[in-house]
Amino acid sequence: PQQLLGAAAVAAWLLLLAGLAVQVRQRWNGQREWSRKLVHIGTGMVVLIAWGCGIDRLVAIPAAGTITLLAALNHRLRILPAVEDVGRASYGTVAYGASITTLLALDWPHQPAVVAAGVMVMAVGDGLAGLIGPLVKSPSWSVMGQRKSVVGTGAMAAVSLVALLVLWGLLVAGGWASGVPIPVPSPAALVLIVAVGVALEQVALLGLDNLTVPLAVGVLWYLLARPT
Repeated sequence: PQQLLGAAAVAAWLLLLAGLAVQVRQRWNGQREWSRKLVHIGTGMVVLIAWGCGIDRLVAIPAAGTITLLAALNHRLRILPAVEDVGRASYGTVAYGASITTLLALDWPHQPAVVAAGVMVMAVGDGLAGLIGPLVKSPSWSVMGQRKSVVGTGAMAAVSLVALLVLWGLLVAGGWASGVPIPVPSPAALVLIVAVGVALEQVALLGLDNLTVPLAVGVLWYLLARPT
């Protein structure tokens, strides 16, 4: 029953996101990126739902793989244009799903923080940077044809660090409460992890940063984690 309830919660959340994305596209048709970023940010919450519901590896990995395949199908057929139609060549949604599936395959559910760290940096850090950067004028530059700005890059760094610090704090508090030390990176290591993530996000050709950033952040979290 727990697995079914968890899967139902994830499915309901994704359906809600898809519906909201369609509404945002219809309401603000001139802002194509908004609906896509809504899905981008919201999808990151799926990992937290799966973690909280204790979804098993045998459920999580096939589900993530199926969602990635559906994203690839949507990318080709544009069944839900609100998710993909951004006016440029991008495989970001597919790469995002692939990164989540890969992180889950590495060590879920034994190391859920590894998955959460990688996904949250991409979801909230990159997601909000993509929304704030174009709205606020600031010095900008181009990397492989992709525009980057001081505000957007700074927003990703700041939001990503806050997200990882919140995750770190919850895990440390949980270790103290249970009496069992939970391996986490030090706060200084979190700064390094964020710096690597931000650097990789600069190379966003075809949206492949959606693959490289979560994987790098997740792997670094795993490698730099120490018992508290």
